[in-house]
Amino acid sequence: MLQGIGMLTRPGLKRYVLIPLAVNVVVFGGGIWLGAAAFEALMDRMQASLPAWLGWLEWLLWPVFLLAALVVVFYCFTLVANFLAAPFNGLLADKVERVLTGRPVTADGDWEQLLRELPGTLADEARKIGYAMLWGVPLLVLAFVLPVIGPLLWFLFSAWSLALEYADFPMGNHGLKFRDMRAALARRRLLSLGFGATATALTAIPVVNFLVMPGGVAGATLLWVRELREAADTV
Repeated sequence: MLQGIGMLTRPGLKRYVLIPLAVNVVVFGGGIWLGAAAFEALMDRMQASLPAWLGWLEWLLWPVFLLAALVVVFYCFTLVANFLAAPFNGLLADKVERVLTGRPVTADGDWEQLLRELPGTLADEARKIGYAMLWGVPLLVLAFVLPVIGPLLWFLFSAWSLALEYADFPMGNHGLKFRDMRAALARRRLLSLGFGATATALTAIPVVNFLVMPGGVAGATLLWVRELREAADTV
């Protein structure tokens, strides 16, 4: 993951990073701004209706807001940003693999490839969102009601989801289906979880999270070229 972020300034890749990066900045920046504004409005209404001696509640609610914001960032903003940038992430994975191996993944031009693969790319992204929501929402509820174990399970699933999310782009460029991707990642489960855990942790850091999506795509392509290609061959 960290090596993937380091690759973003490599010659020949910068222009493919710009659109995913811009999508991340707009979605995360706009979402955080709207969330902070809504919370301040809520606090103003609450303060107006509470007696002065309960003003200390504002300090109690801010940590709750920050925790909720982290959850919203992962489950809403990350999914939305990845969906919007998915076609361009496929191109970025293609170019990163070309830099790493010296061989093109496809023979099509950039825009021809993007348009040809657009329906399938968006369908795959919708499938990943459905998978994340199916498992993530119950685990998120469990994280709030079951101390220690619940948050740990939610974090592990978040790591697994991001590993799937970003590995989909280089693996999808080679025609792998979603179930085959899950099987290949499962064969290198600890490696995949380590990659996803790093991405999950970086997503929670303001400003740094702008780089997570393009860095995750580049890092997952590194993972594919160096580690996962062999695992996929045995699926």
